[in-house]
Amino acid sequence: MKRPLLQNEAFLKDVREAPQDRRQFNLWWLGQSGFLIQSQKHHALIDPYLSDSLTTKYASTEKPHVRMTERVVEPDQLDFIDVVTSSHNHTDHFDPETLTPLMEKNPRMQIVIPEANRVVAAERLKVNAGVFIGMNSGKMKSAGTFRFQGVPAAHNEFNKNPWGEHPYLGYIIEMGMFRIYHAGDTLLWDGLVDYVRPFKVDVAILPINGNRPERRVAGNLNGAEAARLAKEIGARIVIPCHFDMFEFNTVEPDEFTAACEALEQPFKVLRNGERWSSSELDGAG
Repeated sequence: MKRPLLQNEAFLKDVREAPQDRRQFNLWWLGQSGFLIQSQKHHALIDPYLSDSLTTKYASTEKPHVRMTERVVEPDQLDFIDVVTSSHNHTDHFDPETLTPLMEKNPRMQIVIPEANRVVAAERLKVNAGVFIGMNSGKMKSAGTFRFQGVPAAHNEFNKNPWGEHPYLGYIIEMGMFRIYHAGDTLLWDGLVDYVRPFKVDVAILPINGNRPERRVAGNLNGAEAARLAKEIGARIVIPCHFDMFEFNTVEPDEFTAACEALEQPFKVLRNGERWSSSELDGAG
């Protein structure tokens, strides 16, 4: 099994000691689609999966979720979180075994979810449905010092409920002068580039594991598609995710890196537990 670049106390030490000022932010890849974002001493967790719940759930099935990389950190070690997001209800993006200890350690933590998923989220976490900040497309909402806007996602279908709400979202995340686009899980859909490009995102965080029916799970962008999307939306850098977690649903990032190089799209491939800083925006590759 792969080991994170930084793990447990070494990871927490890096978070505590990372340089901070209003002209930059830091982020760490936590595995799968999970990231920790640090901006001016405030912290947002994006789609964290920090348990073995899926490995346990599918251990005796025809679709075992065998972990490839050890956990970066236990969720109950993260006692400084201001806000956590979920892009949709799949467990690697909304994991009660991760979120419950986070809520216990961070009683004032805000939770951002798709509005379409409010009732199910409350049932799974055993909380009042009113505790969430519900998101849909087209409206910015604040959670602490961070601001979020939902971006519709296609996973695999471009779904809406009867009230026009999207159960699958990505998020535009604003903090100070910077913007991140975290796509959640998505395929390309008509209008995605035009939706995101006006935000002039600094960082695009995109899945690259692709869409292979034999896996029997909903798919995502592949590496070449992620590189092209980043280029077309004008991202200053693209960071890939949704690989190196489960053996049955992963890829090597080679296709992604080759496509970025061919398109002259700046990129950074992180290891689990590795920090990236916005101070590196002009030196990606």
